[in-house]
Amino acid sequence: MIDLPIDATMYPRHLHPLVRDMLGEFRIVYLTGPRQSGKTTLVRSVAAEVGLRYLTLDDPAVQAAAASDPYGFVRSFGNQPVVLDEFQQVPELVPAVKEASDRHASALRTRGPSGVPRKGLFLLTGSADIFRSARVQEALPGHMARLELLPLSVAELRGGRRNLIDYLLAGHFPSLDPHPAPTREEIARVILLGGYPEVQRMGRRARSVWFRSYTEGRFFKDFETLYTARGDYHSRLRVLAPYLAGRTGNLLKYASLANDLELNDKLATSYTEILELMFLIRRVPSYRKNLARRMAVCMPKLHFIDTGLASHLLGLRNEARLLLSPHYGALLETLVFMECAKHAEWADEEVGLYHFRDKRKREVDVVLERPDGGIVGVEVKASATIRREDFKGLSALAELAGAAFEHGVVFYTGDEVLRFHRGTVQMYALPLRLLIVR
Repeated sequence: MIDLPIDATMYPRHLHPLVRDMLGEFRIVYLTGPRQSGKTTLVRSVAAEVGLRYLTLDDPAVQAAAASDPYGFVRSFGNQPVVLDEFQQVPELVPAVKEASDRHASALRTRGPSGVPRKGLFLLTGSADIFRSARVQEALPGHMARLELLPLSVAELRGGRRNLIDYLLAGHFPSLDPHPAPTREEIARVILLGGYPEVQRMGRRARSVWFRSYTEGRFFKDFETLYTARGDYHSRLRVLAPYLAGRTGNLLKYASLANDLELNDKLATSYTEILELMFLIRRVPSYRKNLARRMAVCMPKLHFIDTGLASHLLGLRNEARLLLSPHYGALLETLVFMECAKHAEWADEEVGLYHFRDKRKREVDVVLERPDGGIVGVEVKASATIRREDFKGLSALAELAGAAFEHGVVFYTGDEVLRFHRGTVQMYALPLRLLIVR
């Protein structure tokens, strides 16, 4: 049985120490991620610890003051460090924040060589990544550290401290202590719950109501903050949302999307890009470095940010229905990919996340790339048994990547750590319980 923490309303976030560290290094720290992922709880905690004033731009009065006079609003803080929550509500604040950061740094530097600009002036949060949107042209280079807070990882939900990225890159996989492998029903429950904090202790009906409300708010209200939609975009989004949920873990073909939903190609691409800026989906680029371009498919792969939300959009409400669904394997892959993405934010090692597929349809679900070009391949299988054929995608990647390939891993639902050799290349089968069980 998989146990939840006794107090399921409070979860220590592994990103918390990093937010504090970055406030000591940068004048501006931008914490971005989806609504209801826990950003406000985290920044309020940090603000109390380090002495920052807290304001939210979700407050109509605060938003109106900021929008009417962005420069005056920011100048009113003086030298007092401040949290501006839901910063994307007033993108006109970006140049005002930049001016304040520049002014503060210049004033301190004129005092002499010992004058060091104070760090941690602004802690911004945003539920849409406005610095990547067309509405904001200033990227604040050199001023800002950007961090992502995604919904809770399984490690945070279960109280685990192992960082998945560091563990996979290290390549040392000793035998595990005896422990029953999670059942298929338990794995399905993890997928259905996803990572949004509020739903973790809800019953099935309440959880469905929460996801429905969340979908209405994100797709039909927040959408307008990043995109000036024309026509009946609500109807389009109502069709697009479950369609994309059904494509999680699959290649994203814009032509197919446009054709299936009767959209033009430009509109289909624009909508998808905006949903990514809103942290509802993620497009994963193809790994093509050091490979002949003709060998690898260039299309991105799509993953929903939260498996619980994806399951809801697909009408999957209980474990039995999910396990019978043709989407189960893809949702399991999305669970593992998103665990990698969440752990990458607080890992000691820096990585890029990719997928791989060649022209012969051999594929690897996740490719972790180090800054020096070394890669580790990760495959996900919903089976409790492992066959040599399960390593064919990893073997293809190893062959094409050559010396850059370090080792490959297949996650499966069995209970033993197993080692395989494909020539001189090391391959491992790892139990999925490394992610699921505390």
